[in-house]
Amino acid sequence: MARSNKERTEATRLALIEAARRLFVEKGYAETATPDIVAEAGVTRGALYHHFEDKKALFRAVLEREAEAVAARIEAVSLPARSPREALLLGASAYFDAMAAPGRTRLLLLEAPAVLGFEGAGAIDRDNAEATLMEGLSALLGPDAEAARLAALTGLLSAAFDRAAIAIEAGADRRAYEAAIADLLDGLRA
Repeated sequence: MARSNKERTEATRLALIEAARRLFVEKGYAETATPDIVAEAGVTRGALYHHFEDKKALFRAVLEREAEAVAARIEAVSLPARSPREALLLGASAYFDAMAAPGRTRLLLLEAPAVLGFEGAGAIDRDNAEATLMEGLSALLGPDAEAARLAALTGLLSAAFDRAAIAIEAGADRRAYEAAIADLLDGLRA
């Protein structure tokens, strides 16, 4: 059965994103050339530039897909929680599970800020996992939580999660980080 034009277009876009992801993880952004990406994807250079303005736009698409996968994992795992604290702890565990996908920590936490800058990488995070974290903290702190405090706490805890993910990938004890996060959350309510 013949695929529609839309299906072929989406398949090409997806092939480019998947090929770019493999190469960005293997070689890093700077060492990955667009001819390598199109060869890996099995498409033409014209197809690459039809879908993406440049290599950086393709990299952003890879990051957005990765960040969406992390956020989806967190939301799926934390949804059945019985309390805001439990949801945040389940979400933390889900975050570490999601970040264990090969190459994901490198892409989202090391390469993204280097390529897109702190603000560009932060925007992707704010649209995904950080938004879920803010909702959870808001539920934990209650309706009287000051907006500025909530935003600051979200940013700090998000950075703590990221630092923990980097450490865990480097071999640190995940359980120790999960316990430390529980301690931080319990301290917020004190």
